[in-house]
Amino acid sequence: MLGHEWAVDMLRQHAARGEVRHAYLFCGPPGLGRRTLALRLAQALNCTSPTAPGEPCGQCRDCKQIEAMQHPDMNVIQAVDEDGDAKENGTLKVDQIRAVQHSLSLKPYQAKYRVALFLRFQEANDNAANALLKTLEEAPAHAVLLLTADNPEQLLPTIVSRCEILRLRALPVKTIEADLLARGLDEERARLLSHISGGRPGYARRLVEDVTLLEKREERLDDLQTLLHAPRVEKFSYADKLSKDKDALRQAILIWLSYWRDVMLRTAKAEASLINIDRNMEIEFLAGRLDLNIARRVVSGLESALEKMDRNVNSKLLAEVLLMDWPKV
Repeated sequence: MLGHEWAVDMLRQHAARGEVRHAYLFCGPPGLGRRTLALRLAQALNCTSPTAPGEPCGQCRDCKQIEAMQHPDMNVIQAVDEDGDAKENGTLKVDQIRAVQHSLSLKPYQAKYRVALFLRFQEANDNAANALLKTLEEAPAHAVLLLTADNPEQLLPTIVSRCEILRLRALPVKTIEADLLARGLDEERARLLSHISGGRPGYARRLVEDVTLLEKREERLDDLQTLLHAPRVEKFSYADKLSKDKDALRQAILIWLSYWRDVMLRTAKAEASLINIDRNMEIEFLAGRLDLNIARRVVSGLESALEKMDRNVNSKLLAEVLLMDWPKV
């Protein structure tokens, strides 16, 4: 694991002392290491050749199968699309919960514990969330439930109260940069990606592996500059096109949100480092033309738009309102 030493140490002790909880909730933004930390705990609980108490070897059959999320005593449950295929920003359904409930009731095939890993549990519908409560209340001694979510406030309080909560925080930019340098990146690229990642090591590595992520970011930030000066009809046309793909709309909002947060920080004359350091001149220009209230209003509007997308509001209307609220500069 890169970072999160306090969480690693706590989980190591739980595994080493046999004090494992029946359920853990790993919270934080995507790309921060929630799933990786959950998998490391699953390995620590079931490793057949630990290098030290509570420390998995990573090389035994159980460790390798858990790493690949293909262990016979491990269920991975996540949201699905209309065809039933795993999909981020899909819906985790009650039938999936009922299926894993039966699995958890059985004794493990080859490991000490049966593990159920629920990815992005904030995507569970109400029926699925309520169905999980019964298992959380009556989990078998041989079962451990691991949930990941952006933040606990997105889940039912009754679910949160039955889990050991680990709130993961963004890592220092220098920590991410050092990791990227160790992976062979040149200094300039490592510095840029470490800032863009926002302290999320998983996302930083994805940026290295998938160049299309950076290309899409450049496209959306260029669009932002154009839209600031665009007439109403052009904004409506752009909103119509973007709203046809909900995933694209969500990603665009996330990119714009990071940019406008930078603008807000500069408007407030805060000393915090920027995420979009390659757009520093644009950000400084905007900050000089806007006051803090306007920048804060735009940031708030983008945050609100993300919340509304989770409630399945009309995407086209959402995009139109969002763009029309941006200031003209």
